[in-house]
Amino acid sequence: MAIARNVVLVHGGFVDGSGWKAVYELLRGDYNVTVVQNPTLSLEDDAAVVRRALDQQDGPTVLVGHSYGGAVISEAGTHPNVSALVYISAFAPDKGESVNTLIADPPPGAPVPPILPPRDGFLFLDRDKFPASFAGDLPLEEAQFMADSQLPWGVDCPATPVTEPAWRQKPSFYLVASEDRMIAPPLQRSMAERAGATVAETPASHSLYVSQPQATADLIKRAAG
Repeated sequence: MAIARNVVLVHGGFVDGSGWKAVYELLRGDYNVTVVQNPTLSLEDDAAVVRRALDQQDGPTVLVGHSYGGAVISEAGTHPNVSALVYISAFAPDKGESVNTLIADPPPGAPVPPILPPRDGFLFLDRDKFPASFAGDLPLEEAQFMADSQLPWGVDCPATPVTEPAWRQKPSFYLVASEDRMIAPPLQRSMAERAGATVAETPASHSLYVSQPQATADLIKRAAG
């Protein structure tokens, strides 16, 4: 595996790239770090945005995705500059799978994400339930800000299947959030195992990239070689 000096960070649904700030600060002294701002209108568009960011890299690049961002990096990560993939409590769909198909049959007792019915083609999380579901280990004020500044998530994003999953071609790493209430930890572990990923696990909420930036950065550094 090539040693990488570039890192591209991809956010998930309902949030934007600003959540990567602490991880960015931990990495930028040793790597060229790019934070992608996905419009989250469709999987195809988000993958195209990521590919444009990858076009700008000058060599081997670690491509990192959180949550729905895992579907995006699975779709875009076949780019020749990508040397490794890092999934941070993220979806890792196989060919023909989408986020929706992965969450269609939750394990017994798994928490159900508080996604509201679509409105004008977009999805939102219930603001009152957002802190406990998405960011249970963050200060309430910070979690509430995330809830109130949600990025609308286009209904096509979770509905569109991945075409050629990059994890079948590239080395993969996975950070499991064992207290996640958005993506069930057993699902995270099964996706990581299927991808043959190098796995780390930490007791954290779905927002572990915000609450545990060091654990997140450490796994990215491992992936960079």
